[in-house]
Amino acid sequence: MRLWLIRHPPPAVPPGTCYGATDLPLADDPASHADALRPLLPADAPLYSSPLTRCRRLAELLHPAPRFDERLREIDFGAWEMQPWDALDRARLDAWAADPFNFRPPGGEAVAALRARVAAFLAELPQEAVLVAHAGVIKVCAAELAGEEDWFGLRFDYGKLSLIEDGRLVWVNRD
Repeated sequence: MRLWLIRHPPPAVPPGTCYGATDLPLADDPASHADALRPLLPADAPLYSSPLTRCRRLAELLHPAPRFDERLREIDFGAWEMQPWDALDRARLDAWAADPFNFRPPGGEAVAALRARVAAFLAELPQEAVLVAHAGVIKVCAAELAGEEDWFGLRFDYGKLSLIEDGRLVWVNRD
């Protein structure tokens, strides 16, 4: 399998804000990102995207018929969404840090649930595809398809391209 992974461009959100499933606009026009990425992508591969605006706008510039899938949405932080990180309850943040895979923010989603829905999506992909998604989703792809053990620690930059091919993460954050 060959999967090109693109993290969406920067969203319009104040620094230090917790966000995941919130549908945010982009901080700027995604056209420059699309122009830089397009030559690096296979012309005939299907493109899948999160339906959230910050992914959707780039996907529509990269492909004439992107396919939007709810399973590619970023993790839902529930009551933490759009709150400043430094205003969140310290005890709950510590509980999350102690068990990041299973902890569920109030009214939100555990990383385990994110991984399960993304894994279900990946099981249906063709052998070659492009994906426009969020950092959390891309990290799960690296864990599921490339066996990355330290997938929580991986960093995927805004508007950058990474490639998983034949069970390994070939490169990260290219543009």
